[in-house]
Amino acid sequence: MAIGKVEICGVDTSTLPVLTNERMRELFPLVHGGDKAAREEFIRGNLRLVLSVLQRFHHRTENVDDLFQVGCIGLIKALDNFDVSQNVRFSTYAVPMIIGEIRRYLRDNNAIRVSRSLRDTAYKALSARDRLQGELGREPTIEEIAKAMELPREDVALALEAIQDPVSLCEPVGGDESDALTIGDQVRDERVTADGWLQNIAIKEAMRRLTEREKRILQLRFFQGRTQMEVAGEIGISQAQVSRLEKAALTHMRKLI
Repeated sequence: MAIGKVEICGVDTSTLPVLTNERMRELFPLVHGGDKAAREEFIRGNLRLVLSVLQRFHHRTENVDDLFQVGCIGLIKALDNFDVSQNVRFSTYAVPMIIGEIRRYLRDNNAIRVSRSLRDTAYKALSARDRLQGELGREPTIEEIAKAMELPREDVALALEAIQDPVSLCEPVGGDESDALTIGDQVRDERVTADGWLQNIAIKEAMRRLTEREKRILQLRFFQGRTQMEVAGEIGISQAQVSRLEKAALTHMRKLI
């Protein structure tokens, strides 16, 4: 997602103005009094705040223009609900609002469907986390969030995990672009060991050196689970011959392996 430059109606946002705290204090009473010009100036002067929040979502594949517009909705909500009597900077109040709006948009458009009750719990947990982060000055723990919500820790953890975005196994996690490791490179099937993998290669290589009849017998016996009598009937030889050929083929393979 390229976020170095975002255009709105053909205007490069890198040229957007930044309001000083003094100017914002002058505009607040005008905005809350219904002055449309003051409202437009205030929003335009804080669009860079939305751009800075988008940096947190640089790994996403969503269209940056869509995320920017959603972030602007969060900015407007922050402006409408900001209490000027509180000794808090507007940016401190607005950033969590913008982040929350973008997160809600991403979750509602997630390809993985989550039950409504679980999603509601997750939304409340995120809201509680943002509130606690402001109060504590740090990232709250799951236990602290659960206590604030008066819910079991397991319920909160499950809800938050359920709304996590799916990650591709091809997602790079380190290294240069040419030799970057992916998540798939770090995933291991505990049922398949290095010794087992090498043994499978050795077995396939040994099978290639058997006669066609020996290959057929071993495939029917050990890959399809047939009895010696069933193999004898399918190939057209006696059960004793199947037993002899099977034993000879296995002995040959053991030597090769």
